[in-house]
Amino acid sequence: MKTDELITLLAADAPVRLRLDRALAIALVAGVIISAAILLATVGIRHDISIAIETTRVLFKTSLTLILALAACGLVFRIGKPGASPRARALVLLVPVALLAVAIVLELIVVPSQDWTTRLVGNNAGFCLIFIPLLSVAPLAGFLLALRGGAPQRPALAGAAAGLASASIAAALYAWHCADDSPLFVATWYTIAIAAISAIGAVIGRRYLRW
Repeated sequence: MKTDELITLLAADAPVRLRLDRALAIALVAGVIISAAILLATVGIRHDISIAIETTRVLFKTSLTLILALAACGLVFRIGKPGASPRARALVLLVPVALLAVAIVLELIVVPSQDWTTRLVGNNAGFCLIFIPLLSVAPLAGFLLALRGGAPQRPALAGAAAGLASASIAAALYAWHCADDSPLFVATWYTIAIAAISAIGAVIGRRYLRW
């Protein structure tokens, strides 16, 4: 390929990338607003949040889900661009995973073994598995619609990333309602819900985001 042709292709690609970034940003903002509105209009924020947020477990849970959401959204913004490697953004996802692993170890150390099952099961496991996916719908639809206008090289992976980001946003919002604060609960039920939406995103992405 000649230099002039390469420059022409790069120049033509720039507006596409700008449009994709703009579309993804709109999808992100709209998804967060809609999901937050659903949360507030239905179950709301836990009544003791002003006190609970001062505890280590609640502060960790809300911070962890926010970090995961930011990392996953960064991956989505990267993965829809042709020729852009998402590897560095994907590696950032190891940060919340590592933090959660450390929290689990500490929880197992400080909590008596006879209470491990109680902490893991919690009181709202079933509701968590329903509500996180519900809050994921708006962000997932927005991300998939935006990615449709991009050029993801691996549609299934792009869909999975959109699902991961959407479910992580939902988890970050749901954490403000959820009264089960143990890292054991978060590692089990939040992970199941997030994994399910990621899988759904991959299935949809394979068909919807295909060139």
